Amino acid sequence: MKARRQKKIVEIIRQRVIETQDELAAALREAGFAVTQATVSRDIRELGLIKVPGEGNVSRYAPPGEKPAVWREERLKRLLGQSVQSIDHSENMVVLKTLPGEAQGVASALDQSGWTEVIGTVAGDDTILMIIKPKAQVPDVLKRLRRLTGE
Repeated sequence: MKARRQKKIVEIIRQRVIETQDELAAALREAGFAVTQATVSRDIRELGLIKVPGEGNVSRYAPPGEKPAVWREERLKRLLGQSVQSIDHSENMVVLKTLPGEAQGVASALDQSGWTEVIGTVAGDDTILMIIKPKAQVPDVLKRLRRLTGE
């Protein structure tokens, strides 16, 4: 059921502009899926859907593969600027503190950024742990993060 529903979500967002979770839930209900907002939210996260600029200054959901690099960078800059409260590091680890509930979205954007020196991220509710390799790249990563956050 979950796989069919998620396949339908991708089909829906490729066929029409979906701006909100409520619109997506309504479209799924029209297609015969009984869903709640929480289910839709989980599916969006699991599918890695992103919001991309659309026509008429409207944002819409899109699969992760449909984003040009410029959108990834703009999204990352927006998320870091709005969500990150502090940046610290130790050895090859960088720790980002975010507003409550925002760490997973920021970590996902970081994972999708394609930074080769970032092995991966682990996100909680308001904390992200980034693992950097090699350790010598930590200053460059910190500089890039601070530039993107506006520090």
